[in-house]
Amino acid sequence: MNITQRRYIRSQPPSRHRPNDWLSQALAASLGGLLIFALALGLISLGYRLVFWGRVLPGVHVAGINLGGLSRAQAQARLEEQFTYPYGGAVVFRDGPNSWTYSPAQLGWKLNAAASLERAYAYGREGGFLSALANAVGAAYRGAESTAVVEFDQAIAQNALQPLADQINRPSREAQLDFQNGSVSAVPGQSGRELNLEATLTLLSAQLQTLRSGDSPLVIVEHAPAVLDSSPLLEQARALLATGFILSLPNPQAGDPGPWQITPADLPALLRVGLSPEGRPALTVDSQNLLSLLREISRQTNRPAENARFTFDDASGQLIAIQPSRTGRRVDEEASLQAVQQALSQGAALAVLQVQENAPQVSDTASGASLGITQNIATYTSYFRGSSAARMTNIETAASRFHGLLVAPGETFSMGQSLGDVSLDSGFAEALIIYGGRTIKGVGGGVCQVSTTLFRTAFFAGFPIVERYAHAYRVYYYEQNASGLDTTLAGLDATVYFPVVDFKFTNDTPYWLLMETYFDPVRQSLTWKFYSTSDNRVVQWETSGLQNQVSPPPPVIQYNGDLPEGSFKQVDWAAEGADITVNRTVLIGDKIHFMDKFVTHYAAWGDICEYGPGVTDPEKIAKRKNLCWGKP
Repeated sequence: MNITQRRYIRSQPPSRHRPNDWLSQALAASLGGLLIFALALGLISLGYRLVFWGRVLPGVHVAGINLGGLSRAQAQARLEEQFTYPYGGAVVFRDGPNSWTYSPAQLGWKLNAAASLERAYAYGREGGFLSALANAVGAAYRGAESTAVVEFDQAIAQNALQPLADQINRPSREAQLDFQNGSVSAVPGQSGRELNLEATLTLLSAQLQTLRSGDSPLVIVEHAPAVLDSSPLLEQARALLATGFILSLPNPQAGDPGPWQITPADLPALLRVGLSPEGRPALTVDSQNLLSLLREISRQTNRPAENARFTFDDASGQLIAIQPSRTGRRVDEEASLQAVQQALSQGAALAVLQVQENAPQVSDTASGASLGITQNIATYTSYFRGSSAARMTNIETAASRFHGLLVAPGETFSMGQSLGDVSLDSGFAEALIIYGGRTIKGVGGGVCQVSTTLFRTAFFAGFPIVERYAHAYRVYYYEQNASGLDTTLAGLDATVYFPVVDFKFTNDTPYWLLMETYFDPVRQSLTWKFYSTSDNRVVQWETSGLQNQVSPPPPVIQYNGDLPEGSFKQVDWAAEGADITVNRTVLIGDKIHFMDKFVTHYAAWGDICEYGPGVTDPEKIAKRKNLCWGKP
């Protein structure tokens, strides 16, 4: 029996494990208590909410107004009744002695009662269970402020404050000098002020958020003028009014334009008050007005560099200078403006224009050997028998502008640019020209005799022709040779009406090219000579002759009321229309250098006569004078 009892005792758990059973039981009891407590709190919270279902929980305020226990409708009514800040509050803006008072509503501020109420109703009901319960209990015991929902329309505020800006804003004004009747007085400057609406609205928003009446700052930006007092400049201004201001070229030579005086009467339009480079008040100039004057001075002063002009002495093979070279000159208008500004700031009454110079490529002392001008490489003579005195004057005047000119290696020569001004003032006369599909009287008639002669000289010399335009119809001057007419010359004319129509050729050799022109009034001819160094180029050419010939249209006799009483004259002469193609091959040695083609279309042209007032039978007069009558 004892043995059995021992075994029974040994089979029992050790006595040291029994305290855990008590701990588990205690924990289970605690958790159960907590659960019961939480359940009780939940029931209390639920009951609390049920009691205040549809009403704001006790102790909840909006903008200091107690809405606790009120229904939504009651709470909104109380808010609208007791919240008087939008209309009863006052926001004051001050600027020195001036002040302006607005209600928040006038500045675009209002309470959104409905949205504020929804937030108040949600207080103590939203969020986690414990958080909501704590908020509800706290509101009931201590009271709680629910966030008010406000709206601030800055556009309304900006419109409301714009009249303030109109009163506050003031432009800055620089000090000036007032010129009246030959005298000058000082006009003081003025500091500017500007209301910064954006910054002011930011501060206003912060003030409105306090829901209290009070001042809101105005953000005003001051703009000081560069010069506030111009009186220290009066003495210099009076001195300039007495003497004027002078502009001159640096190192002027005989024949140079200038100096240019800005008279006392012109000074008021130019003088201004400004700052010197050192930042001190100083007399300055109106840039736009001075630049206008400088552009006029530039027009008188600027000139391109010009190479010396020469003739070639065939006997000695030497160049003879006939016109010296000239340095190019250009007024730097911006730099000159700064020079005037600096002179004025230093109290001076004289400024030297800033000029850029560029040297010519060829001076008077250049030799033929250095330029590669060693021989005559081409000569061509055109004829103009039957030309009027005016036409011959124009041929001589135009041709003289090219006598002694140099064309650089690789240069494309523009006849129009070298011809320059064609006017009565520059030595040209009125003669017949082709313009707008008519032969009319105009300045420079006959210049195309010169361009045609140059074209043919360059053509037969073998130079590339870059730009060439034929006449609208055949002109018999350009089909004359030494003994009469030569129709093989048709299609080898060139017209120039610069800058619309030009003639250009390129000196594609490594040598300079010298051109000489010789006008012969007796033979009525123009000879053009090229001098350079021959590269043994040979020109082969052929013409298709006159093709697709078209007879002239019938003569036209028409009235012109601008002609003198009883006058009758022919203004256009008949010419046949035709197409001509000229092919040219230029060889150097036995190799083709290049090939080109010149296609010309001449329109058929009819006689045109005009008669003035008082002519009763123009056809009879035409027949008697053998003008515009019978076979064209």
